[in-house]
Amino acid sequence: MHQLAQRFIAAGGHELAVFHLCEPDRFVVIANSCPHAGGNLSAGDVEGNVVTCPWHDWAFDLDTSACTMNEQVCVKKYEWKVEAGVLFAKLSNE
Repeated sequence: MHQLAQRFIAAGGHELAVFHLCEPDRFVVIANSCPHAGGNLSAGDVEGNVVTCPWHDWAFDLDTSACTMNEQVCVKKYEWKVEAGVLFAKLSNE
């Protein structure tokens, strides 16, 4: 098993896709909107460390945030930390 959970979160004016992955155990927080056509990445299929957009099958490496078909296309990735069992993401307005 590579994935423990995935969720959509709206916070601070941002729409986020949050993935809890294992092997190794980690979180990944990215923009929920696929850069291709705005698909909902939190609803995508995850295999290993790759999420596939449900709209047009664009796939993104969750460790690098790069598209697997064109590394020049990336999804916004956010830094995160866990404090007292709560996940925090560092959001910016960039």
